[in-house]
Amino acid sequence: MARTHTDILVAGGGIAGLTAAAACAHAGYSVVLVSPDTPVTQPAADGSDLRSTAFLQPAVALFDKIGLWSDLAPQATALEGLRIVDSTGWPPEVRTTREFRAADISDDPFGWNLLNWQTLGRLVTVLDAHPAVDLRYGTAFKSMVQRDREVIAALTNGDSIAARLVVAADGRASAVREAAGITATTTRYGQKALAFVVGHDIPHENVSTEVYNEGGPFTMVPLPDQDGQPASAIVWMNPAAKALDLAELPDDAFAAQASERSCHWLGPMTLKSPRRVWPIISQRATALTAPRVALLAEAAHDVTPIEAQVLNTSLNDITALL
Repeated sequence: MARTHTDILVAGGGIAGLTAAAACAHAGYSVVLVSPDTPVTQPAADGSDLRSTAFLQPAVALFDKIGLWSDLAPQATALEGLRIVDSTGWPPEVRTTREFRAADISDDPFGWNLLNWQTLGRLVTVLDAHPAVDLRYGTAFKSMVQRDREVIAALTNGDSIAARLVVAADGRASAVREAAGITATTTRYGQKALAFVVGHDIPHENVSTEVYNEGGPFTMVPLPDQDGQPASAIVWMNPAAKALDLAELPDDAFAAQASERSCHWLGPMTLKSPRRVWPIISQRATALTAPRVALLAEAAHDVTPIEAQVLNTSLNDITALL
């Protein structure tokens, strides 16, 4: 068994875990990050995260502070407006709309939208080259002994890490949270979200649009053009059974259903990515810390993926930890 000594052990290789590792390293600490899986940084690969995140101004301030925003900004699309559309019936018909412009309250956009797999790719590239960060994929946190001055953590590959702090960013089924004796309460909503990318004929004009109807919102978030055509990231909420049925449709039939569900707001849609299905669950840990342990992101609180709450809340955790 090999034992490594480090200031901080981060469990979890998602966006929150990688950002936490970058933030801690920028603050002058040595970091080991462990993850059972290698981050998926190509859209067509199995397990890729095709959702997008609108990083709001506090999140961008964190990225900028720790030297990451210059790597992420070239792929980001500014969100200059937010539009809410209330629709009714099927086929849906628009009943009323409301639009909010960032320029009414600030010189900056509401946020900047990035595809999650792209964000992962940039974070991995930056951290791979960081001298204070040791990325260990293919192994995970297993158990730990908490002492006054350090934690001795055992990994699934038989190695161990002696760290001054363990940061849990290992998801809603967090092994670190369980080992720390922290419980969590879970709520299930019987819904699933379909995530995918589309091209469309009508420009989005950097406005994020949510079309509400039975089953929840159909959210269209602006992306850079793809194949010379305007593009948007879609999150489509449905009852679980309906979401699974939609996920099995042929591409053309699915795109037609998506176009109709959007009230044809951006014109006919063409699929530009595979489809992914995500369960809608909320979960809250009963505590955020234990001796020499801090919980972040979904290990601490998992909320439904509406209005970019999940990752922005996770990045707020990192700011608080710093």
